[in-house]
Amino acid sequence: MEDKDESIISHIEAFRSMLLKCFKAFGIILIPMFFAAPYMLNIFLKFILKGTKISLNYFSPIEVFVIQIKTAMFMALVLSFPYILKQIYNFLLPALYDNEKKFIASTVFISSILFILGSIFCIFVILPWVINFAISFSSTNITPVLGITNVLNLSLWLTLAFALMFQLPVVVYYLIKADIITYESLSTKRPYVVVILLIIAAILTPPDVVSQILLFIPTYFLFEIGLLFSRRIKKQSDNHDKQEFLNETEFNDGK
Repeated sequence: MEDKDESIISHIEAFRSMLLKCFKAFGIILIPMFFAAPYMLNIFLKFILKGTKISLNYFSPIEVFVIQIKTAMFMALVLSFPYILKQIYNFLLPALYDNEKKFIASTVFISSILFILGSIFCIFVILPWVINFAISFSSTNITPVLGITNVLNLSLWLTLAFALMFQLPVVVYYLIKADIITYESLSTKRPYVVVILLIIAAILTPPDVVSQILLFIPTYFLFEIGLLFSRRIKKQSDNHDKQEFLNETEFNDGK
């Protein structure tokens, strides 16, 4: 009984240590990001407003300062994300078998790459399009007056949403790899997947159809990539199992 209690305490202590390391890494990166935020913010705004003749406005004395803090926190989260995943992997490591260790390690690496790619895709492709779409409704009688808080909140939220939704291929692969759901079952339920992804996109994006569709389209494309990759892995696994069965049969016949 005492050994069991000690085991529980050691697991809680390991979990606590993991959380502290994650928060510490985030805090350490946050400090330089706070000083870099004003410069990064100017570069970011120049990029998404490129080709337009509008300027952003702020309406309270500390509004820009708060935005800089949000920007620094987001940048710190993106940069510390691979380290956080690595710490979670280290926490789970003692309970994993060798084949599971390799699988989780590759998952951590791919997930980090997809998180960064999702952020980059949103910043360089989606956000400029959203801004240009918003100001396309202007006319001689309608002048767009955009607040910097609204634009930055939209940008940060959409970037985070794309970074998270870009994890879908990893999720699909893991579900099939762990036999939680079969490839055949998932591939025949595409209409349900479409509905679920539309609902998730609606939750993660502002309440407008344009942002929802912009998030849904690449996400569904990533779902198909994950499904295709899982199919190839499944075929390789089936061929390997078949070969092992044939080898075992030949060995038994030889005896």
